[in-house]
Amino acid sequence: MKITIITVGKLKENFYRQAVSEYGKRLGRYCKLEIHEVEDEKTPEGASAAQCDQILKKEGERILRFLPENAYVVTLEIEGRKFTSEAFADHMNRLGVSGISSIFFVIGGSLGLHNIIKRRADLAVSFSDMTFPHQLMRVILLEQIYRAYRIINREPYHK
Repeated sequence: MKITIITVGKLKENFYRQAVSEYGKRLGRYCKLEIHEVEDEKTPEGASAAQCDQILKKEGERILRFLPENAYVVTLEIEGRKFTSEAFADHMNRLGVSGISSIFFVIGGSLGLHNIIKRRADLAVSFSDMTFPHQLMRVILLEQIYRAYRIINREPYHK
């Protein structure tokens, strides 16, 4: 399976980069991992709804460049479907069994995702009703993908 993560913005803090690197190494035995960072737009203080929509649209257009026409796309959205780790693993496993060999996960920037990306998604996933920094969300997503592979392969994982 090939896993591609498309994310808005760069990791600035070294501890996030180290965590992403560690999960990238761990995932190497289960899948091929690619991470693409697209440039984030600066949001002015007190931005209007129209300005926010324009920012989201620009980021969305950058994301679309990495999404092939027939890609299976999973967006991370607070309004998305919630899974247990076991159910997430089962879903990923069923995708692979059904012939899907590549999954694209999309993490938006500080304003979220534009509707052009949300409409493109095959599945929207929520990890919590809480809001997390998009840099941290990358680490959380990688950990859950790693955990899913451990579950799929009936290997021990921390509960």
